[in-house]
Amino acid sequence: MEVKIEQSWKDLLQEEFNKPYFQELTDFVREEYQSKKIFPPPKDIFKAFDLCPFDKVKVVILGQDPYHGPGQAHGLCFSVNHDIPMPPSLVNIYKEIETDIGKPMPNHGNLEYWAEQGVFLLNATLTVIAHMAGSHQKKGWETFTDEVIRLISEKKDHVVFILWGAYAQDKAWMIDEKKHLILKAPHPSPLSAHRGFFGCKHFSQANKYLKSHNLEPIEWV
Repeated sequence: MEVKIEQSWKDLLQEEFNKPYFQELTDFVREEYQSKKIFPPPKDIFKAFDLCPFDKVKVVILGQDPYHGPGQAHGLCFSVNHDIPMPPSLVNIYKEIETDIGKPMPNHGNLEYWAEQGVFLLNATLTVIAHMAGSHQKKGWETFTDEVIRLISEKKDHVVFILWGAYAQDKAWMIDEKKHLILKAPHPSPLSAHRGFFGCKHFSQANKYLKSHNLEPIEWV
């Protein structure tokens, strides 16, 4: 089937798009957008892919599902549009960056500048009903995004996979540790950040690994 997505991903995922489950998922999502308030806007569902082509992927950060408040979700995990207040998890991410690499917190929560440098900001579920966290889980999105993770692991070398929280860490089995770096910590949510997210130094560790493999480090701020 025809999916509007960046060309390198389209080529890589065409088999997946043609599978029955993906057709069912597409039908479900289309119907949901017609009958309910769904985030992100349809044009942003695949923004993580559109801003970070497959050949540019250097770091993968995994989220669970999109923000479900008005105007927040725009297709990148943990990121919000420029004019939206920063969610608490993102504030904690920036606090850790400041502690880790000494860069002060920016005045916005839009992470498109990460994506454009090769940070693939992937939610396991790509859509959500307004004000209903997790409402589009187990509809097929996870099957799709698991395959995305598996393909990155299989077809690329020296990618940093950043897994925050139990949900993301459950995906580690799909990643080949012999050729990639896996970094794990508690989720940056205020409920868990003090259990080891703060002090994890994932941002400096990621850059050290990239540089050791002759890859450009990420400008985190």
